[in-house]
Amino acid sequence: MSEHLLIGLAGIISLGIAAQWLSWRLHLPSILVLLIFGFGAGPVFHIINPDELFGELLFPLVSVSVGIVLFEGGLSLRFRDLKTTGHEIRNMVTIGILITWVLIAAIAYFLIGLQLEQAALIGAILIVTGPTVIIPLLRQVRPSRKVAAIVKWEGIINDPIGAILAVLVFEAIVAVGMQEGTYVVALGVAKALFLGGLIGVAGAALMIVLLRFYLIPDYLQNPVSLMVVVISFAGANVIQPESGLLAVTVMGVALANQKYVSIKHIIEFKENLRVILISSLFIILSARITVDQLALFKGANWIFVAVLIIAVRPIAVYLSTIGSKLKFNEKTFIAWMAPRGIVAAAVSSVFAVRLEEIGFQNSEIIVPLVFQVIIGTVVVYGLSASPVARLLKVSEPNPQGVLFIGAQDWAQEIARVFREEGLKVALVDSNWSHVTEARKTGCLAYYGNALSDNFLNEIELDGIGKLFALTSNDEVNSLAALHFADLFERNDVFQIPPKSRSSSQRSGGIAPHLRGRFLFDEKSTFDYLSECFNSGAVVKRTDITEEFNYDDFIKIYKDSYIPVALITESKDLKVFTVGSSRKPQAGEVLVSIVKPEQCNITPGNNGSIKNI
Repeated sequence: MSEHLLIGLAGIISLGIAAQWLSWRLHLPSILVLLIFGFGAGPVFHIINPDELFGELLFPLVSVSVGIVLFEGGLSLRFRDLKTTGHEIRNMVTIGILITWVLIAAIAYFLIGLQLEQAALIGAILIVTGPTVIIPLLRQVRPSRKVAAIVKWEGIINDPIGAILAVLVFEAIVAVGMQEGTYVVALGVAKALFLGGLIGVAGAALMIVLLRFYLIPDYLQNPVSLMVVVISFAGANVIQPESGLLAVTVMGVALANQKYVSIKHIIEFKENLRVILISSLFIILSARITVDQLALFKGANWIFVAVLIIAVRPIAVYLSTIGSKLKFNEKTFIAWMAPRGIVAAAVSSVFAVRLEEIGFQNSEIIVPLVFQVIIGTVVVYGLSASPVARLLKVSEPNPQGVLFIGAQDWAQEIARVFREEGLKVALVDSNWSHVTEARKTGCLAYYGNALSDNFLNEIELDGIGKLFALTSNDEVNSLAALHFADLFERNDVFQIPPKSRSSSQRSGGIAPHLRGRFLFDEKSTFDYLSECFNSGAVVKRTDITEEFNYDDFIKIYKDSYIPVALITESKDLKVFTVGSSRKPQAGEVLVSIVKPEQCNITPGNNGSIKNI
C-alpha cells in the first residue's frame, strides 16, 4: 500500500511539472495542459485515483494549498495601484460580483435547468476569475499598468469572496432554504470579511515583528512564514467557514505593502511553491473526474460557457465601470479577461460531494459544468488575449525598449540611437545635470533613485522590457538588476561589467544570481567606456546587408569597436553580452561603439584606465 501511495504522489508531481514545461514549450496556457494530463491520468487511463491516495485528507489538503496560492497572490498586490484604479477595482469586486452572480444563476436556472438553489451555488462558485491563469496571461500580454492592476486585483480579491459566498449559499440551502437565505448570506459575508480581515492583519503583524526584531534566523524565515499562513488559514476557517482564504489574502496584501521589513525572499519562496501546488492541484482535481462525469460534458453546457464569455462578463464590466475614466478599449479588454482557475475547481468539487450527501438531485452535474467553464474560458481567453490586446491597442506584446539606469553622456548616445531605430527608451539618474542634458536630446529622462519604493509609481514602462544598468557604482548596478528582475525577465536585465576584472576575479566577485548579465564584452567597465568616449568614441549604427556583411565591417574597424546590440527587421533587440557569439545577419542593424584609433586602452586590475 505504501508503494502505491508513493507512486501516486510521484505521478502527481511529475505530471504537474511536465505539464508546466510542455505548456512553456508550446506557448499554451498551463492550466489547459494540466487539465489534459489530469483527465488522462484519471478517468481515461486510471493511473491516479486521488480519493484512494488521500482519503479524507484530500479536501483539507486542497483547501490549504489554495490558501497558500492566494497568499502568494496577495503578495503581488500594491496599494500604489489604487491611486489611479481604486474606483474601478472597488466597483468590480462589489457591483461586478453581484451582477455576475445574479446573471450566472439565472442562466444556469433557465438554460441548464438546475434547481434554484443549485443555480445560486453555481453563480457563487463562478464569480471567481482565476488569478492562477490571469497573472501568467498578464505577463504574456503586458497590458498598460492601469488595466493590469484592475484585472490582477479583481482576480485575486474575487477568489476568497467567491469561495465565502459559495459556502454561505450552501449553508442557506441546507439550514433555512432560499427564502430566508438572504439574511444568512448577508450576515455570513459581514462576519467573514471582519474576521478574515482581522486574522489576516494579525498574521502579517506577527511576521513583521518576528522579522524586524530578528526573532527567527534567516533559514527559518520561509518555514515560519508558511506556518503563520497555515495557522491563519485554519484559525479563520474554524471561526467562519472559508474565511481562511480571505485571511491569507489580506495577510499577503498587508505584508506586501508594509515598509518595516524586506520580504523579497519570502516572495521568491512562495512563487516557487505556488508552481508546485497549482500543478499538483489541477492534476488531482481533474483526475477525480469520472468517465460518467465526462459524459455530462453536454452541448448545452458549452452554450452556457459561451454566454458567460460573450454576455455576462461584458455586462458586469461595463455596468461596473460606468462613470470611470477607463477608455472603451480598456473596458473591452477587461471584459475579455475572466478565466476560471483552481479555486473554482476546488470549491465545486467540495460542494458537489456535500450536496450528494444531503440528497440533492442532479448535484453530479456541478463539477463537470464548472470544469467545462474552466476549460472553455482558459482556451478562449488564453489563446486570444494577446491578439485581442494588440487589436485594442492596450499592450505591446513584445516590449523591446530599454530602461537605462544612468544618464551620463555615453548612455544618452546609446539611448539616442535606440530611439532613432524606433525603440522606446527611458533614462534614470540622480544627477540632475545628466537628466537635463538627456531631456534636451529628446529622450525621456527621470530624476531620482531607481531603487526607491516610489520610483515605479512615477515612471511609465509601457513598451520597455529590458534594463541597462550603467552607473559608476557596481553595487548599484547589481541591485538594480535584482530589483527589476521581477518586473522584466531575468534574461533581460543587463549591467556593465564590474571594475575589478583581474584573472582571478572574472565576475567581479558577484555571484551570477545576484547580478544581471554583463554587457558588451569583458573590458567594457564604466571607466573604460568613459575613457573611450572622452577620447572621441561614438555610437554607430550599421546596416548589415548581403553586399556589406559582418566580415566587411570587421575588416574596416578591426578591434576598434565594441558591439552593443542587433536590431532585427521586426525591431527585436538582441543585446551583446560577455561570452555571446552573435553574428549579425543581412537585414539586421548593428549598433556598436566605435573607438578612435588613439583610444587603445585596457582596464587595470584595480579598475583604473591605462593608456598603452
